[in-house]
Amino acid sequence: MIIPVRCLSCNKPVGHLYEEFVEKAAKGDDRKEVLDKLGLKRYCCRALFLGHVDLLDTAARFKKF
Repeated sequence: MIIPVRCLSCNKPVGHLYEEFVEKAAKGDDRKEVLDKLGLKRYCCRALFLGHVDLLDTAARFKKF
C-alpha cells in the first residue's frame, strides 16, 4: 500500500526517494534515468519502485470499524 522505508532485500533506505521518483516520472522523464539519478543501482531497490502500486487512496475510502 505504501512504499517501505527500507528495501526489503538489502535494507537500504529508499522511502525518502519515492516522492521525487513519482514527480519526475509524471513529468515524462525516463524511469530508468530517474532511478539512476536517485542512486538506486541494485535491482531489488529498483523493482520496489517500478512494481509499486499506490492503493492508499483506494483503501482510505472504506469505513473503519
